[in-house]
Amino acid sequence: MKKKRALKKPVKKVKKRPTKRPVKKLTKRPKRLTRKPVKRPTKKPARKPIRKPKLERKVRRKPEAIKTKPIKHEARRPEVRIVERRVSRKTDVYFNGRVACEIKNPADFVENLRKKRRMGLISHQMNIVYYPDFNEVRVNTTHGRTRRPLIIVDNGKPKLTDKILKKLNKGEINWSYLIQHGIVEYLDAEEEEDTYIALKPEDLTREHTHLEIDPITILGTSAALIPYPEYNRGDRINYGAKMVGQAIGLMASNFPMRADTKFNTLSYPQAPLVRTNISDILDEYPEGQNIVVAIMCHDGYNLNDAIVINKSSIERGLFRSVYFRTYETIKKKYWGGQEDEIRIPEPGIKGYLGEEAYVDIGDDGIINTETRVVSDSVLIGKVSPLRFLSAEDFAADIENRRETSVTVRYGEEGIVDDVLISETVDSDQLIKVKIRDQRILEVGDKLASRHGQKGVISLLVPHEDMPFTVEGVVPDLIFNPHAIPSRMTIGQLLELLAGKMGAMSGKSIDASAFNHIREDEIRKVMKSMGLREDGKQVLYDGKKGMQYDVMIFTGLAYYMKLDHMVSDKIHARSRGPVTLLTKQPTEGRAKRGGLRLGEMEQQCLVGHGAVLALKERFDSDKTMVPICTKCGLVAIHDIAKNRSYCGVCKDSEVVWVETSYAFKLTLDELKSMGIYPKLGTEEI
Repeated sequence: MKKKRALKKPVKKVKKRPTKRPVKKLTKRPKRLTRKPVKRPTKKPARKPIRKPKLERKVRRKPEAIKTKPIKHEARRPEVRIVERRVSRKTDVYFNGRVACEIKNPADFVENLRKKRRMGLISHQMNIVYYPDFNEVRVNTTHGRTRRPLIIVDNGKPKLTDKILKKLNKGEINWSYLIQHGIVEYLDAEEEEDTYIALKPEDLTREHTHLEIDPITILGTSAALIPYPEYNRGDRINYGAKMVGQAIGLMASNFPMRADTKFNTLSYPQAPLVRTNISDILDEYPEGQNIVVAIMCHDGYNLNDAIVINKSSIERGLFRSVYFRTYETIKKKYWGGQEDEIRIPEPGIKGYLGEEAYVDIGDDGIINTETRVVSDSVLIGKVSPLRFLSAEDFAADIENRRETSVTVRYGEEGIVDDVLISETVDSDQLIKVKIRDQRILEVGDKLASRHGQKGVISLLVPHEDMPFTVEGVVPDLIFNPHAIPSRMTIGQLLELLAGKMGAMSGKSIDASAFNHIREDEIRKVMKSMGLREDGKQVLYDGKKGMQYDVMIFTGLAYYMKLDHMVSDKIHARSRGPVTLLTKQPTEGRAKRGGLRLGEMEQQCLVGHGAVLALKERFDSDKTMVPICTKCGLVAIHDIAKNRSYCGVCKDSEVVWVETSYAFKLTLDELKSMGIYPKLGTEEI
């Protein structure tokens, strides 16, 4: 106990040292701080009566007290958990994908925001949606969302009334007025999931939230061009919409003045006889032609989506198009005062192509218009400084120039249509040469209807050999009937029937989605004109003159010529350029590459036992490699001294072996990994 007292005394002295009188204000504050820790030990002795052994033993001996305490706590815990659940039920609000805040009443929050948007207090480009399953509200204002207009419905009545429509027709109000006053609003894909939309005004109930302006607005621009789409299978509508984008038509009315890199235009485009509301809007930019179609087989030439075409129709201009491609170059300026020169290259320049290559170029170095050009024809004569100049070039006093003329791409030809000379932003001279090429329909070209029925031309039949009707009508295209049942494109059959009725009556037929002329109406009109209501006719064989045993379904359809033309894809070669690394033929049509025979083709040749064909096909990189007979490594061949020696053994016998250059590359890779590939040689 004395030791404890001895420890307490110096502690008191340490406390007294800072309480000297140099500054009175500072001495008062530490006194207050020292009083608080002094009071704490005074409270602790007050708890000593709880620690009495008698009381503790009595409490521990009572089993009832022990049971009742946890029961009280267990009764309270569910209440705490319920409060926690109520707190966690707050809904997260995401603004453009990021957490913004939490709200208690998500339904009211979403409804209030929509009201403010319809009142014009919030931007009409904002869309909001509530997901009860995920307990979150998403607000989107980002770009790139697909949005479409819908009429707002309130208590089963649309806000777009007849009075507002009359004002619209008179021009008193415009489209933005409808949006600002909450009559029409744009919805994106997410908010559309939280709505109940009616297709027609007569379908409206109090549960509906919106009404379609027109049912065709469900579809996109490309899909809305398809006639009778609701009678087709869904995937065929997707295919048709995709192929409308690939169709060659009139892309712009000012195409003669444009200098696009590559584009096609249809020479004689037509507006469709069987049209839709969207095709009326895009009437200035047609994408196909109306042709007579007969659904029948023709000697097996239209098997598997192949198409038989009337050759005389092609000669009359059917699906004739023009292909344009623009070549360009810039007269650059380099450091040191050097620059490119647009002129006819001289014979002493590196890469000189010969006098014949520059025959069509004018004195200014640019080819003249209306000049016929083929692959590798020079369009713009250009001379540039060398990129890397060695000491030998200076010593030999060779001109520091190389040939960099612009030539026609491999596999293309045409006529020079126009020459444009301008300047870039950096004040460099810019020269563009536009070439046109007339593309006449040929075997291998791809055609398609608006219903996803695509096919490749397999046969061109003369006019006199094609089937014909009693009136002398000859179809332009023969379509395989086996393509209809499996794909279920009933819309194409309706288009053929409606097109026939429109051609006979001289009227265009409206076949817009969900709002078009019905089949029974078409049949009545056909019957009134003295034609069969089902569209079938008696056809005669053009070769024999005999009547067909069955009646053939004929009509008019709108067909499109697609961008996939055989003249852009046909390719073959015997010998040509090879790659620098593997010494094998290059790949691709633009690089004049070869047609690769892969592993599967090789296995087919093995199965047929065509050994000589295998040997011939797989020797594209055949080479002679010197091998050392002692160490088995690839030897060195000195071309200057015309001798071969081993770099390891020095004086040893070297044997030349015929092998693939790819095998020699494999040996080099093994040596780079520290593997010693020893080759054993034998005479055969």
